[in-house]
Amino acid sequence: MLEDKDRIFTNLYGFQDWRLKAAQQRGDWDDTRALMAIGQDEIIEQVKLSGLRGRGGAGFPTGMKWSFMPKQPAADRPNFLVINADESEPGSCKDREIIRHDPHKLIEGALLAGFAMRARAAYIYIRGEFIFETKVLEDAVQEAYDAGLLGRNACKSGYDFDVFVHRGAGAYICGEETAMLESLEGKPGKPRLKPPFPAGAGLYGCPTTVNNVESIAVVPTILRRGGLWFKSFGREKNEGTKLFQISGHVNCPCVVEEAMGIPFRELIDKHAGGIRGGWDNLLAVIPGGSSVPLVPAHEIMDAPMDFDGLKDLGSGLGTAAVIVMDKSTDVVKAISRISYFYKHESCGQCTPCREGTGWMWRVMERLVTGEAEIHEIDMLHDVTKQVEGHTICALGDAAAWPIQGLIRHYRPELERRIVARQEGQLEAAE
Repeated sequence: MLEDKDRIFTNLYGFQDWRLKAAQQRGDWDDTRALMAIGQDEIIEQVKLSGLRGRGGAGFPTGMKWSFMPKQPAADRPNFLVINADESEPGSCKDREIIRHDPHKLIEGALLAGFAMRARAAYIYIRGEFIFETKVLEDAVQEAYDAGLLGRNACKSGYDFDVFVHRGAGAYICGEETAMLESLEGKPGKPRLKPPFPAGAGLYGCPTTVNNVESIAVVPTILRRGGLWFKSFGREKNEGTKLFQISGHVNCPCVVEEAMGIPFRELIDKHAGGIRGGWDNLLAVIPGGSSVPLVPAHEIMDAPMDFDGLKDLGSGLGTAAVIVMDKSTDVVKAISRISYFYKHESCGQCTPCREGTGWMWRVMERLVTGEAEIHEIDMLHDVTKQVEGHTICALGDAAAWPIQGLIRHYRPELERRIVARQEGQLEAAE
């Protein structure tokens, strides 16, 4: 269990003020100039050494991602940092808490990350529905400008750096990095074909790195305490601390910072007050937000909550949005609702996603009531495989995986509903 002295987000619950003066008392902006003085390449090396992997779901090594950026930007093509604060994944609510209660961690992280990547500016793309959070973030950015921490000669380091806050319009697809760049440029949020990757041609055709809020907000603490300190938590290739968002059928839903790799049972018992109705009442868990496959109770009980531990179970850590379902849950209906979400949020650019998500949802709705045939279960699984991996972005995968998880673990329940309905119709006919 993570000790309080090792927590990065010390105001996660907002017991203290979020403003600059209180943030400085908590250690933010503490001689940031000295952190920058170690040099741009050394900052990247420390982030590589820490083992930090992207906290937005994909888990790509952050330091490696930064190293793809041009070391000497052209005068007419500056480097940019874009911070993904869209957070539209159902079940995910960690970035909102960082922005609401600890915004200066994010802003200082933006300066340090931007400096390391030779970026001219950072754009924070925040979800349109986050109205209070946007106000807090805009006020915090203005505080940093007024104190000389941003803008010309930021932190008296000799480096010029700007931060812009941009509100989205509430589209899930804009959480995908290239769709976000399109939206930032004022165009419809539709993912771009890759290559070129954003590090080569991103925002306004300039080299760009897109990072999640949590990935950037932990950087100042990593640099102050050292990459090896961060690496000391968790397992190999799954290092560091992580914000877990626990919702659903637990006694105390919460957002909590813990060491990566904490066993599921320990995470729930220590922070969420246990499962509603006791551990015998646990049915299944979606461990990383709605886009990853569910895991049945008996498989996840003692599983390590990290990238590799959940990958071994055929699921994923994602954003660590842990959705707990007890035995009162209609698991088929739950996955059908998720199917509808992805149908609704598809941008419609790729045929497999545009046509497939609607078709999969309609079949799922019939499976909820048993108004289907047994052979349609295999047909549905076959269609998910035709959608998965055949679209420009990962929304097709996100629509397919929950259904694949349901069929893999709960096929008998799907068949039971179909048989029960057919037998009921037979009795009625007689």
